[in-house]
Amino acid sequence: MLTELRHRDPLLFWIGAAMLLTLVLVLLLSIGDTRLILGINPWIKPMKFLVSITIFLWTVAWFIPETKPGRTLHTIRYTISAAMIIEIACILLQAARGTTSHFNVSTVFDAVIFNTMGSTIAINTIAMIVFLALVRRDTPPSRAGYLWGIRAGIALFLLASFEGGLIVANNAHTVGAPDGGPGLPIVNWSMEHGDLRIAHFFGMHAMQALPLIGFLSRSRNLVISIGILWLAVMGGLVTLALQGRPLLSL
Repeated sequence: MLTELRHRDPLLFWIGAAMLLTLVLVLLLSIGDTRLILGINPWIKPMKFLVSITIFLWTVAWFIPETKPGRTLHTIRYTISAAMIIEIACILLQAARGTTSHFNVSTVFDAVIFNTMGSTIAINTIAMIVFLALVRRDTPPSRAGYLWGIRAGIALFLLASFEGGLIVANNAHTVGAPDGGPGLPIVNWSMEHGDLRIAHFFGMHAMQALPLIGFLSRSRNLVISIGILWLAVMGGLVTLALQGRPLLSL
């Protein structure tokens, strides 16, 4: 599978591989680091983003054969790659400095870092909108489920990206309290208040789940039905968070 992935898009594959190598280094750094940021080890957040970015890059790489080749696709690949490298570099830098990366405007430098991250994500979102437009238009009946899974998955990913704008507007992940406090293991979603990251996470990973469901079922109608259900759950998770209610409470 890794050989096939590398063949489909060497650029995205190797950048994803570099992210995993960085993940190993960050894991080693975390072992001897006794500092805390918002109550957790400062390297936890980079770890989560390194895994998430790798999954994202490799998913896009897998979809490349289903898109229209040309200069536009070439530009999209490099744009996504650059955006993700800048994003993780900012997160790693702030973790090394012992401070937060998101919503941190306590100094001019921190504000520049936060705004840079916001800009790269906006650019990445625009690139993915164009990428969706490049997905092949024809739909052979034998591959209808898979191709519709790609389309619906990317569309939900984009909705989750726009939901990220709601997080920025809230100036925090948490609704009803400052960021921090008791959270679920690893993901650190709040167990006392609403958390907008949950809907964001759920929507982002539709890009992996729906194509897989479509590939296994070969049913366009099933994929579309699950996509609608996925959207409804996303809406419910956003509503729950905006009401200040945790997904799981203490």
